[in-house]
Amino acid sequence: MSSRWLNSEELATWRSVSLMQLQLNARLNQGLADHGVSLQDYLVMASLSDRPDGRCRIVELARELGWEKSRLSHHLSRMCDRRLVEKAPCPLDQRGVFAVLTETGRELLVRVAPTHVRDVRHYFIDLTTPEDRRHLRRVADAVLEQLAGEPSDT
Repeated sequence: MSSRWLNSEELATWRSVSLMQLQLNARLNQGLADHGVSLQDYLVMASLSDRPDGRCRIVELARELGWEKSRLSHHLSRMCDRRLVEKAPCPLDQRGVFAVLTETGRELLVRVAPTHVRDVRHYFIDLTTPEDRRHLRRVADAVLEQLAGEPSDT
């Protein structure tokens, strides 16, 4: 199988997007670190808080975050040690396990969310127009749809 190499414009675009993602995540992580929270912690807590009962099957959460199930399980164990989440058995499936946002986790999320939103605005939202954001969302949704349709290790 021969490779379809990227032309100079494609390569420049890919590098910019890749570096933007890496540097933006690093900067968002820095803002949260002042509160003793990582970006990964925040993403887990925010995802759980978006659900009415604050719980999600670990396999579904791993798929949503794009993490391997074992990576999420280890991360959740560290969050459990800090009492931010709990693991609870699924009553309908003996092998299934839920990640559950604790009250401590919910309170921490409420405290750190303003910092996260401030940084997202400063480093991304305020630099884009509504048209930019609609276009970026269409691109992101297309990429996410492609990724969801392919097998992964999660």
